[in-house]
Amino acid sequence: MTIDFNGQVAIVTGAGNGLGKSHALELAKRGAKVVVNDFGGARDGSGGSTSPAELVVAEIKAAGGEAIANGANVADFGDCEKMVAQAVAEWGRVDVLINNAGILRDRSFGKMTTADWDSVVAVHLNGSANCARAVWNQMKEQNYGRILMTTSTSGVYGNFGQANYGAAKMGVVGLMNTLCIEGAKNNIQINCLSPTAATRMTEDIMTPEMLEALKPEYVTPAAVFMVSKEAPNHTVMFAGAGTFATLEIHESKGKFLDEAHRSADDVAANFAEINDMSNPDVFLSGTEHVVKVVENATKA
Repeated sequence: MTIDFNGQVAIVTGAGNGLGKSHALELAKRGAKVVVNDFGGARDGSGGSTSPAELVVAEIKAAGGEAIANGANVADFGDCEKMVAQAVAEWGRVDVLINNAGILRDRSFGKMTTADWDSVVAVHLNGSANCARAVWNQMKEQNYGRILMTTSTSGVYGNFGQANYGAAKMGVVGLMNTLCIEGAKNNIQINCLSPTAATRMTEDIMTPEMLEALKPEYVTPAAVFMVSKEAPNHTVMFAGAGTFATLEIHESKGKFLDEAHRSADDVAANFAEINDMSNPDVFLSGTEHVVKVVENATKA
């Protein structure tokens, strides 16, 4: 199988450096026309310049590809609408969206300011939703779309000093879960990528050897696969340094407690069985869990 994007148009946010740049270059190499979006700000989101995006566009064009630069701030929905309109005006459609743009404002929770929290959530969670909303109806009309959210192990597992970042990154998994359901009838598939890579957001905490092993280029194959025609749906994939893995969210079978035995003491007494993960349930929608609860009550 050779994955190609001939005739397709892709938007990659935060594509002026690191992972986004790597994704954009590979998509262009495989035939996609690429909107290289980058606000051009510092790691904490301050400042702004389109020059990083323009440099990537120049690199794509030098290799024979097609690309345009865009400086939209993904935290601004109006900017996102204009970015999609630019792509449609230039090439007539948008097939692929990779939500990669991000900033960091790390601080322990007790010292975190409202601005630290709001700014990170605005870019990672709201920004992902803004871009997806801006392209959603266009993808519905053409009955095709591939959207990739960028999540993180900081969201899935947690990381000291990153409550804002972790909350936003787990939020995009929840966003994926619902969009997969809403996009199914129009062949819009949504996945999440959890990268481990050396980028400007991690360069000051890694040794030179780690930086070499964790090149962004080693993550990009997962990203490209998950926005291709052959992509899975509703999948969280981890990628980094040659290791690829997927995440499954599951819940225990649980235990039904009758009305006479539902106190906090009864929950405590039965917690080992309630928490038994030896035969878990895997659901693809919240409704499926509700059905389980209702069926248990009905059987009782």
